[in-house]
Amino acid sequence: MGTKVRRPSHAGSWYTDNPKQLSEELEGWLQSCGLTKSSDVRGVIAPHAGYSYSGRAAAYAFGNIDPSNITRVFLLGPSHHYYTPKCALTTATVYKTPIGDLPIDLEVTEELKATGKFELMDIRVDEAEHSMEMHLPYLAKVFEGHQVKIVPILVGAVSAENEAMYGQILAKYVDDSNNFFSISSDFCHWGSRFNYMHYDKKHGPIYKSIEALDKMGMDIIETGDPDSFKQYLLEYDNTICGRHPISVFLHMLRNCSTKIKIKFLRYEQSSQCKSNRDSSVSYASAAAKTDDSSSS
Repeated sequence: MGTKVRRPSHAGSWYTDNPKQLSEELEGWLQSCGLTKSSDVRGVIAPHAGYSYSGRAAAYAFGNIDPSNITRVFLLGPSHHYYTPKCALTTATVYKTPIGDLPIDLEVTEELKATGKFELMDIRVDEAEHSMEMHLPYLAKVFEGHQVKIVPILVGAVSAENEAMYGQILAKYVDDSNNFFSISSDFCHWGSRFNYMHYDKKHGPIYKSIEALDKMGMDIIETGDPDSFKQYLLEYDNTICGRHPISVFLHMLRNCSTKIKIKFLRYEQSSQCKSNRDSSVSYASAAAKTDDSSSS
């Protein structure tokens, strides 16, 4: 099989395409968040906006990764432009970034394809989507000098029962400690341009209300319960664009044998909304760690 490349189509616009500059920028953010790398960290939830907006926040997720035992990264991101009620696998064999290439794990991709539950995404769909691409430079940076392959999964507008189904299919991979999971999501998109203006005045200014709403969602995600998260989304309709990847991940954790707990480490907003004319996007970063405290 020949090489089929997914180009870094957002390099030069959403983040710099200058390798030296990109490497230094990521290095700087990873250093400044001052996190200790831990082999207990098995997954992250991290934002996917342009790096000038969410690059610093994302470091609080990627800065936890100890690359030494990880050989494979499952990358789950939402679909922004392409509609599918399923999850889709890449047809590329390598994902390029300005600071190094990430080869696709063709074996696992084939294994998933064989379940008959996944569709394949056209390379044009793949390159148009930014949700997974924005994680790639960070992964390339963190795994510099380590052999790692990736399994990109585009998560479509998946129904609740299919979120559970995909979670069950993927759960077995969580029990292999060589596997890592990178879940891509921004949090509340607030303002008329996003068609979402939930405001609970008891919290004070709008941005405080947004924070309270996001924190409620983050607390529920930390419980690891996909049903409560679904309930929260039904009730508040918070515009968390990676709701489906997060839900699939929660179902994976529910169905695997390893006890893993999610903890949010950073929360930021692109700007502080004070009036109805304002808009903002929230960014939250979390680490998912093996939890030994609960095993008796």
